[in-house]
Amino acid sequence: MKNTPLTNKHIELGAKMAEFAGYNMPISYSGIKAEHAAVRSSLGIFDVSHMGEFIVRGREAADLIQKVTSNNVSKLGIGDAQYSCLPNHKGGIVDDLLVYRLPEDMCAEGEQAFMLVVNASNIQKDWDWINQHNDFDTKMINISDQTALLAVQGPKAVEAMQALTDIDLKDIKYYTFRKGVFAGAENVLVSATGYTGSGGFELYVNVNNAAEIWDAVLEAGKAFDIQPIGLGARDTLRLEMGYCLYGNDIDDTTSPIEAGLGWITKTKKGAFNSVEIFKQQRAEGVQRKLVGFEMLERGIPRHDYEVADAKGTVIGRVTSGTQAPSLNKAIGMGYVKTEFATPDTEIFILIRNKSIPAKVVKMPFYKRDGL
Repeated sequence: MKNTPLTNKHIELGAKMAEFAGYNMPISYSGIKAEHAAVRSSLGIFDVSHMGEFIVRGREAADLIQKVTSNNVSKLGIGDAQYSCLPNHKGGIVDDLLVYRLPEDMCAEGEQAFMLVVNASNIQKDWDWINQHNDFDTKMINISDQTALLAVQGPKAVEAMQALTDIDLKDIKYYTFRKGVFAGAENVLVSATGYTGSGGFELYVNVNNAAEIWDAVLEAGKAFDIQPIGLGARDTLRLEMGYCLYGNDIDDTTSPIEAGLGWITKTKKGAFNSVEIFKQQRAEGVQRKLVGFEMLERGIPRHDYEVADAKGTVIGRVTSGTQAPSLNKAIGMGYVKTEFATPDTEIFILIRNKSIPAKVVKMPFYKRDGL
């Protein structure tokens, strides 16, 4: 089991630690509900250094990314980020990822550079998959072991963190980034992609600076009652927003069209893996869809619970579920037959041999004012 550069910090803070994606990660500190509330109301800091980062650089870097990802990377200007996925050859998803268009000062003339941020459990899988398709004038560099990632999330993030950097944090719009000095460390990439729905930033830093920046963020956030946040609250926060978790809500067998990710599947951009499958799914429709649902009676939906119709016929399965701390109700996501995917449709979650009613709802479940 691997450690992040901040593992000792978490242990010192009394975190409950557990293995996640091969890493020794903090699951909670003060408790999931309290940590969740801190991010929604003020400020929290996450260690997500287990994530993987690849640099893709060269004269045909954009061509390689266009071939292996579903979104249209040609739309990215320097300083932009993009959510995308890596389709396989059967219409499924190898992984979902972020694509950053990097400044060209690190490139030779005529080159472009990108950073791909992938899920921890898929680092080797994604690396091999992209390299398998790299017949372009492009070089890939795996910087995962040299890169730490901190997420400072919550509505007080700008106010609390501005003193640590000359970067104007207010200027970092959603899905953009800046590079500069942060907490005395140079070449920190500060982005605003978010996975919580409460605003904030991600800090990509050299592993040698990670502990110092962690401490600086906690010190700067004291006046805002900043809290360290574990992966437990990260999961409840993302689920309230209806964000997919790879391995739960999307995987090698799920299509982005089925998963409600048609908006990152640009079938008109040109050739890419599985594009013809996605065109056909758009034209003919799909047999199942990923939906959000709320429980109508007491019961917590969990991953892989069956979903049934009123007659008891199984029509799908739950992919994610929890008691939503911000909403004080049980919510979930799951795949159901398309005819049951319309909002307000009644479905039933099979929990310990009981059929508990629920209704399909639009996502996100949590709607933050101003967004």
